[in-house]
Parts: sequence; structure tokens; C-alpha cells
Amino acid sequence: MNKRLQTIKYLLFDFLSATLSWTVFYIYRKKVIESEIFGFDIPLEFTNRYYIGIIIIPLLWIFLYYLSGYYKDIYRKSRLKEIWQTFAITITGSIFIFFILLLDDQIAHYKHYYKLFLALTAIHFFITYIPRLIITSITNHKIHTRKIGFNTIIIGCNKKAVDIYQKIENQKQSVGNKFVGFVTLEEKDNYLIEKYLPNSGKLKNIDQIIDKYSIEEVIIALETKEHKEIEKIINYLDHKKVVIKAIPSMYDILMGKVKMSHILGTPIIQISHNLMPTWQEHAKQAFDIILSIIALILFLPLLLFLAIGIKTTSKGPIIYSHERIGRFGKPFTLYKFRSMYVDAEKNGPELSSKNDSRITPFGKFLRKTKLDELPNFWNVLKGDMSIVGPRPERKYYIDKIVKVAPHYLHLQKVKPGITSWGQVKYGYAEDVDQMVKRLKYDILYIENMSLYVDLKIIIYTLLTIFKGGNI
Repeated sequence: MNKRLQTIKYLLFDFLSATLSWTVFYIYRKKVIESEIFGFDIPLEFTNRYYIGIIIIPLLWIFLYYLSGYYKDIYRKSRLKEIWQTFAITITGSIFIFFILLLDDQIAHYKHYYKLFLALTAIHFFITYIPRLIITSITNHKIHTRKIGFNTIIIGCNKKAVDIYQKIENQKQSVGNKFVGFVTLEEKDNYLIEKYLPNSGKLKNIDQIIDKYSIEEVIIALETKEHKEIEKIINYLDHKKVVIKAIPSMYDILMGKVKMSHILGTPIIQISHNLMPTWQEHAKQAFDIILSIIALILFLPLLLFLAIGIKTTSKGPIIYSHERIGRFGKPFTLYKFRSMYVDAEKNGPELSSKNDSRITPFGKFLRKTKLDELPNFWNVLKGDMSIVGPRPERKYYIDKIVKVAPHYLHLQKVKPGITSWGQVKYGYAEDVDQMVKRLKYDILYIENMSLYVDLKIIIYTLLTIFKGGNI
């Protein structure tokens, strides 16, 4: 499956549909509405308003679709959900366009406004939805006929694992699972499911298994006596970019936890990664990019001043770069202004402290004012980080923290940030014990993520910096 190509298909047709619908609407407005207002046939003339619209309006629609999450999970689309999603965004976008571009139109009666709005909504909806319906129908047909699928592993190896495998494989219409193997919790001489699937390895090696086989979906199929292991399994999986599903009990079904996405599908619980509403998640990403661009432009003179200060006060590079662990456990290179002497960690990784002799005099100023982290905005533009999120750590320290607090891996469900609730509430950590104490604030953040909480953290961060505090 080529997700990028599939996304480009939807983007291209959405752009062309928005262009065509604006053109059709413009012709309707000129030939029907204006002719009705003035009482004679108006000649079709493409004015500056049309050309401005043809540039701006398709981009506006694409942005609205992006905010709504339409381009997320590009192969997992329901045609019924798609028609409602397209209609809802069409109404929203049409209201916006109507009030910005059309409300000052010359009219004879308010019924012309109603006609304009209904025409804009109807034309855009049908021209947009038809190509989407065709692309989604073709894709779903390929999934149902097993021409494309999502690499899937089963965690479990006994009767329930065999049952779920057979139920899914024997469905007349596939829901997209392409099984590549099973994962065991403990070592045994033989497993019931190995008649059907190869043994991919043990649970402790799940990270490597997911990467090796490009796994997109994990199904937890444990026996009743193994249910105590579920929390450990979720800790292993929750920071990975995979769809997690589990076999429900009758209690789960009665409590309404089981949501069917396919009428003919097998009853199963899907464990959601979504910590924010989709529109907020995408708005947060757009906010990160816009704010980072503004910050790098506005602070350019300051960046040059700091670069000169670092270069003239100590030997070594201006920028310090080091590998950190990002979302879903993916490594990335973090950029900061160098605040320590060269070879400060020649004896191995070591966290800084208040009176750290490795920090240069100019570096102390950088750290106190948090200016050493200005290059982090470049990481945000690259997509490695967010403005607000748990601070990124090195794998060396993550391995130490996980031994004490396995739930630390939950932080990898989100992008690391330039500032965090943990830093606002606790400050810098000088050892692993302090990292663990700070962890509860970052866990609390990801369980309460919202644009409102992000804004509060940014404000508290700025206030702390201006007051000369340490975060």
C-alpha cells in the first residue's frame, strides 16, 4: 500500500473539485441570480473576484478537510461516514465563504441570499463527494477482496487466538487484516496457532517485530487466565503507531464498549490513540508550524547575537545536536544552542545540575532565559516536536526510567515539546528519581490534552521566564 499516493489522490481531486465547484457557482451567480436581479441576461465575465477565489478557495477547502481529519487513516474509510463528513465540512466552509465573499453582493431580495447559499453548498458537495465516493469504493473493494491489507499480528497463541484468526480469515468480505504471525507471552514447546501462523517472537521484542514486519494492526487474543497481562501489553504497544484491538468479554459488550465498524465484521474492541478531537490535533499542528515560523523570523537578530556570543566566549560549534526519542519511539536529532564546554560528556551521559561546572558562563545565561532552546523551533517545523509536549529524552535515560516507571512509555503517544506541564510544575530534573517525579505531570498532560491546556502552559512558561525562574 502506498499511503502517500493515496493521500495525493484525495488531495488532487479535492483541489480540482473545489476549483470546478467555484467556477460552476460563479457562472450560476452571473447567469441566473444577477440576470434575475437586473431583469436582463448578464454577459459572462470572469472578474478579479473569480480569479482571487480560484486561488484562495481551494486552499481553504483543503485546510478545512485537513482540520477535520479527512486525510487521516486514508485506507480506513467508511462511505457512510464520508458522506456525513463531506456534508458537515461543506456546510461549515460554505458559511465562511458566504460571509467573507458573498454577503456584500447586490441583491433585490433576501431570497437571493438563500439561493446563493444553497447553490454554493449543493454544487460543492456533489462535485466533491462523487470523486471521493469513487476512490473510496475502489479502495474498499480491494480491501474486501484481499488485494490490499494491513499487516497484522496476534498476541496470544492458544484457543482464543485460533478462534479470532479463523473468524477473520473465514469472513466472506475481508476487513483488511493480513496476518503475518503471532507473538507469545511465554516460552512453550508448541502453540495451537502455529498450525496457521509463524511464531514472530516474544512480547518483550514487540518493538523490533512491529518494525521488522511493518505491522499496522495488533489483535490481543488472550486466554482468561492471561488477562492480568493486558496492562503490560498496552504499555508495550501504546507508544507505537499501530491500531490495537482486543477480543471483548460479554461484560464489555453489555457495557457498550464494543463498537462495530463493519456489519459483517467480528466483534472486537479498538483501543483508541486519540487524545484530542481530530480537529484540535490538526489545529495544534497548524499552530505549531505558524508560531515556529513567526518565532524564527522575529528572533532572527537575537539568534545572530546568541550565535556570536557562543562563538566568542568558548571554543566549539554554535549548535549542539544530539539524538532524542520522539513520538512512537522514533529517534530524531534535537538542535539547541551549545551551553556547555566541548566534550562535556566524554565520561558518559550526565544530567546537568544548578552548579554544573560543564556549563559555560554564557551558557548559564542561555539556560536561565531558556534561549538555548530557540533552535527547537526548527525541530517543530521538521515535525519532530510540538510547542507543548513532554520534553524529549535520550534513550539512555528512558531505559533507566522505564525500569522504575514502565508507564513512562505512554509519553511517546505524543510529540515531545519545547515546553511541558512537567517543566512548568516541576522544572529541570537532575537525576532519574526527579525525572520519575516529574513524569506524573506529563502523564496528566496527555490525559487532558487540549488547545486550552496548551495555551495555559505557554503563558505560564513565558511568565516564568520573564520572572527569571527555572523551568
